[in-house]
Amino acid sequence: MFTGIISDVGTILNVESIPAGKKFELSTQYDPGSIEIGASIACSGVCHTVIEKGEDGRGRWFSIESARETLKLTTVSNWKAGDRINLERSLSMGDELGGHLVPGHVDGKAEIVEFDMISSESLFVKFRVPLELSRFIAKKGSVALDGTSLTVNEVGRDTFSVLLIPHTLKVTTWGDRAAGDSINLEVDMMARYVSRLQEFDTKDCS
Repeated sequence: MFTGIISDVGTILNVESIPAGKKFELSTQYDPGSIEIGASIACSGVCHTVIEKGEDGRGRWFSIESARETLKLTTVSNWKAGDRINLERSLSMGDELGGHLVPGHVDGKAEIVEFDMISSESLFVKFRVPLELSRFIAKKGSVALDGTSLTVNEVGRDTFSVLLIPHTLKVTTWGDRAAGDSINLEVDMMARYVSRLQEFDTKDCS
């Protein structure tokens, strides 16, 4: 489980095709000695399992593998060496919950349709999403975008917007983004449960 508060920005060092999908090596500021093999790290919002780690002439790094289903649903299929990736380690008991609860199970992709600095303090970003996901997004609700916990500003039929502050641009990969980019989207966990409950007619329950 994660919070959507980015704690590092890594760089992809190497990409390798494997039978199951793809293997990635990423640089990090995290101390490899503090990372257990098998630990979960959210990489641009997608929960991955650490399979290798180390520190050498390239600096600190860890490796992950992405299965075909992950490659199909997310932007991971487009990652290449040199790309910067938002990173967040999984929650530990007693950690501060600064964003919202984020499992790291990406629901799909959102496309940036507007990306405009509206003042020195605020960047406006508007997204288009598939209709099957837009119904889970509510004004003032929470979403995770490339792993970043954000509050929804406005919503339309298949669009929504957020406002980003300069600090977020500085400590994440959002400063690299532009209109037309695809972004990993995870809707709020509670929205999924509410939708599932609504599928059942309580009057038919015995």
